[in-house]
This record gives sequence, C-alpha cells and structure tokens, in this order.
Amino acid sequence: MTEELKEIGLDIGHRRVGRLMRLNGISAIRTRKHKATTDYNHKFNIASNLLDRDFNADAPNQKWAGDITYIWTHEGWLYLAVILDLHSRRVIGWAVSNRMKRDLAIRALSMAIAFRKPPKGCIHHTDRGSQYCSYDYQKILRQNAFKVSMSGKGNFYDNAAVQTFFKTIKAELIWRRSWETRRQAEMAIFEYINGFYNPRRRHSALGWKNPVAFERKVA
Repeated sequence: MTEELKEIGLDIGHRRVGRLMRLNGISAIRTRKHKATTDYNHKFNIASNLLDRDFNADAPNQKWAGDITYIWTHEGWLYLAVILDLHSRRVIGWAVSNRMKRDLAIRALSMAIAFRKPPKGCIHHTDRGSQYCSYDYQKILRQNAFKVSMSGKGNFYDNAAVQTFFKTIKAELIWRRSWETRRQAEMAIFEYINGFYNPRRRHSALGWKNPVAFERKVA
C-alpha cells in the first residue's frame, strides 16, 4: 500500500499508512495453512533437487518452478497448474481442469514453452507428483533440454516460491467470494494473472516492482 501511494506522489511512510488503515478499518488479508495435494504413490523416476531452495536467478529463463493447487466451486473442485519464472516470479504458463491429471500440468508447461522458448539448460523444478514424473511430461522436458529438479518428499519449503504465489492468489482472489461454476473461477483467475499479478502486483523481493516491470529493467 505504501509503495502504491508513493508512486502517485504522496510522501508517506509505513507507520502512517498502518495507522490510517487501522482508523478506517482496513486490514491486510491473511493466508491459510498449506494443504498438500501431491500424489507420491507412483513408480516413476524421481529427479534430484538441483534448485536446493535457491529461488533467485540473474535473468529470465534460468529457473522455472511449477505446481498444482485446488479451488472449490459449487460444481466441484477446480485444479490450477502454474509455471513461474523465478527471476521475476512471473506466471508464464497456467492451466485449469476439473481433474488433477498429467494433461493439466502438460498444458501449463506447453504454454510456458510457447511463450518463452527457453534456452538449453533451464532448470525446471516441481514436486515429486505423478503428473510431473509421468513419461509424457518428462518427454517434453527432455525434448526442450531442461535440467530436471524435484523437491524432497513432502517438503513444502523446497518449492516455496510457487506456494507463495498460491497463497497470494487465494488470499487476494479465491477466498474472497463463493464460486458458482468452474468457468466463473477460471475467468477470474485469468483476469487476476494477466490483468493484475503479472503487470501490476508489487513484490518486496523485486524491489517493490511488478514482474513485468522487473523483467523490463533487466532487459
């Protein structure tokens, strides 16, 4: 909030902003505890953790990370898969489905590849879920010369950057209303990612810039 006010020309500090928010009954949105959805019950090969919790990258397309989360609607669960570029935390690929199958993860990955055309050697990090370990998913990674990295079993912190994004979108969008249909939730997610999160939302890790502006600065 402070950074937004400074950008429009107001010379104001965090303490004053906090005091004004309290006086006007404005409070920060709180996140909830993480709930794992990963299916570890499979016999696919597991990759080592090349990322090793180093979520920083000097330039785009050096390190990508992906994961899947869930959203409740009155029609049932909607599953969201994303791929983030860890350099800017920008969402570069995403997909939704009413089933948490490998096709969901593949569509998010395919979007990211088509958008970025990553160079050989980009690290691709996920958990050990069956969707990411599947032959079809791993074939795409090999064809595009990714270095495959996977979290330790059940270790939430090994993929903390993507989990932070999921907490953010749920706190700022998903948990703030009731979703009648999957399509309604899908359209809202599209607007959030493309209309707010990537081009407008500021991140302390990026010097209070948004992902798009941060990438432009580096370029």
